[in-house]
Amino acid sequence: MSRPRKWRRICNMPKIDVFGPCIRDININETIQMTLEEFETIRLIDYEGLSQEECGQIMGVARSTIQRIYNDARKKIADSIINGKYLKIKGGNYKLCDEIEGMNICKGCVRKRHRGGRNI
Repeated sequence: MSRPRKWRRICNMPKIDVFGPCIRDININETIQMTLEEFETIRLIDYEGLSQEECGQIMGVARSTIQRIYNDARKKIADSIINGKYLKIKGGNYKLCDEIEGMNICKGCVRKRHRGGRNI
């Protein structure tokens, strides 16, 4: 019997969930799917500037898991850019912070906890 998958904590849903080439004359029939936890690791590490350790603490998983998720996400982004494929963000094993029982505010959110309570 396999171990149950651990839910990853996601603070924000993406504002835009499909990215791809702007050229309409070509036939693009391939789409890459990026999970929401892959999106969240890119957001926390590359956009917010956190370490993999800090990212793991926020998402509630081990640093080694974050490293694997982050590497998978980067490969998908590179494949989309280099080969002109659409990138669709959806799915995964996640729970939004406000869906987690007992959390009035997002305790793991970078904007509330890891930047001294200031909004960035």
